[in-house]
Amino acid sequence: MQRLYGALFFWAILVQISWTQNTDSLQLPKVEQLPIIVISNQRAESDLTSTPAAISKVWPYLERRSTPEMLAATPGVFVQKTNHGGGSPFLRGLTGNQTLLLIDGIRLSNATFRYGPNQYLNTIDPFSIGNMEVWKGGGSVGYGSDAMGGTINVLTKQPYFSSEQGRLLAGGVKTLWRSQDMEKTARAEGRISGKKMGLVGGMTYRQFGDLVGGDTTGKQSPSGYNELAFDLKGKFRIAENSVLTLAHQFFRQNDVPVYHKIQLEGYEKNHMALQRRQLSYARLEAKPAADFFEKITATVSLHQTAEHRDIQKNGSAILRREEDDVNSLGASVQAESKFSEAWHATFGLESYHDRVGSARTDSDASTNTSMEKRGLYPDGATFTSAAFFWLNQWEAGKWGWSGGLRYNYFSIRVEDETLGKVHLTPGAFVWNAALLRHLGKKDKLFFDFNTGFRAPNVDDLGSLGIVDFRYEVPTADLKPEKSYNYELGWRHRSERWQAEAFLFHNELRDLIARVRVGNDSIASYPVYRKENKQKGYVQGFEASAGFLLVKYFRLEGALAWQYGQNETDGEPLRRIPPTFGRVVLNFSKNTSGHQIARNEWYATLELLAATKQDRLAAGDKSDNRIPEGGTPGWKVVNFFGSWKRDWLLLRAGFWNIFNEDYRYHGSGINGMGRSVSVGAEVWF
Repeated sequence: MQRLYGALFFWAILVQISWTQNTDSLQLPKVEQLPIIVISNQRAESDLTSTPAAISKVWPYLERRSTPEMLAATPGVFVQKTNHGGGSPFLRGLTGNQTLLLIDGIRLSNATFRYGPNQYLNTIDPFSIGNMEVWKGGGSVGYGSDAMGGTINVLTKQPYFSSEQGRLLAGGVKTLWRSQDMEKTARAEGRISGKKMGLVGGMTYRQFGDLVGGDTTGKQSPSGYNELAFDLKGKFRIAENSVLTLAHQFFRQNDVPVYHKIQLEGYEKNHMALQRRQLSYARLEAKPAADFFEKITATVSLHQTAEHRDIQKNGSAILRREEDDVNSLGASVQAESKFSEAWHATFGLESYHDRVGSARTDSDASTNTSMEKRGLYPDGATFTSAAFFWLNQWEAGKWGWSGGLRYNYFSIRVEDETLGKVHLTPGAFVWNAALLRHLGKKDKLFFDFNTGFRAPNVDDLGSLGIVDFRYEVPTADLKPEKSYNYELGWRHRSERWQAEAFLFHNELRDLIARVRVGNDSIASYPVYRKENKQKGYVQGFEASAGFLLVKYFRLEGALAWQYGQNETDGEPLRRIPPTFGRVVLNFSKNTSGHQIARNEWYATLELLAATKQDRLAAGDKSDNRIPEGGTPGWKVVNFFGSWKRDWLLLRAGFWNIFNEDYRYHGSGINGMGRSVSVGAEVWF
């Protein structure tokens, strides 16, 4: 294991890097490099190679089981899994409500996102995704609260217009099966393309059996569940220079067990009885005749989430049903302008209004009675934000500059029998700036500074109940958390090499932390409330590269290291991921010189490895998901690939070939043991 880590470290230092997994794919010799377009940093299209920000563009690997797991090989991203139906990405050591999740630029993060790992990224069907953009360390200026560790923007598949008269139809069926009854997936998908209309959509049904771990773990029961998803997106050319997009997404998981609570905390039942998410939005994009505006975009959205939990202790006749629902109404308008050939800007207004519904019912089987009680959150609480933003990008010769600012106003209303009526109106002003230097045609060097913030939400103010091994009581007064992220970055791109490197230091201030309330305890759980109590920092580097060895063979490597310190308590920050690395040998017969999905066939041999994480905070040491003495290091070898001919695509994978018993740090369930997956896509 030590030799393995030494090899990973040597590889990273040799190439000084951060390789964008599966997206910036190396082309064959003498094949022209295509630009990699990202939108997250400017809320408008820009070329990644000239963008002074640590952004990775990730194309979906459908061999991986879920949307969070697709990010697991991205440098600087570490995916914790509390249960089989979850997956919480850590961006530079932060997760939960300190990282911002978006779908097509619309907030998935809402007023009840909690501190620490959550499962909500897994409510996006991976089969609906076109690609993802991961911005490590940034996003607050463009998108508002929560982007202290960074931003993940999931971009769903796009319809397109045909250049021919009439309509073009296409459809297909995708299936995926995993051994030991761990997965059965089926999806039907279709497209319609016309000169003024384009539609794309599909329906996915998935059955997940109990997750089977490595050599000493075996079947982890109960952990299996089912899910159903539906998505439809249409584009309509309503005028020569105007396009209307209408989209709807539906996702539902049923009866998802929280495995570690059942196994370790004396619960007969601790399930997500329902996890449902619906997003509907309309987006109008217009290109006015006026010279000042290149494009104006207006978006309205309704995001609805429901989370129902069934909880029952061993030996108890009382079954508790908790139901939390959030309706989030969003609206934004923005304009893209070109002040000169060198100066581009995006500016606009944005607002969201979240309304929280929360209830609890305790049913007693011994008396056949039920009692209504206060839910986890104050029922009817609201969280409203309004913001102005202005983003700029400027280039002249060998120099580039970008910068922007945002002002966010919040109105948070909570009414509770414990708190009474609480109305908070915090505001936040954030800005960023970056300087880029072109070092010839192949290399770019940049310095980037981002301020970030996280407004206190309804979960911070109004939680009442058992959360993360503690009993939490409401808090009446909190202010926003703040971050100050410094970053030095380098990129190299040539025919045979692609490489990136990032060094960062993120100062964290006014962190909201749980504070013990005397020696009080409720139901044997210690009582805590939240306060703006802590300050700390996270620093580290991400390093990876790709090298074209010979025709069709490409070697890739990646390494990420983070160090987090809680300066207030003089201990490590909680849940900081261990050093994590990846080495990959790809064979790719790519006839198009672009995305892997268009390959005739490819094969990937992959090594994933993590060091032991024994640098623990007091909260980590009391967390029963983390073994005594820390999470052991591990290494996993996978081999997977696909073959495509015309209307047929076949997939196969051999996972955890050596049946390693392992766990991502902080997870409540072990990783998948030795298994086989096979899949097929048929198009017509």
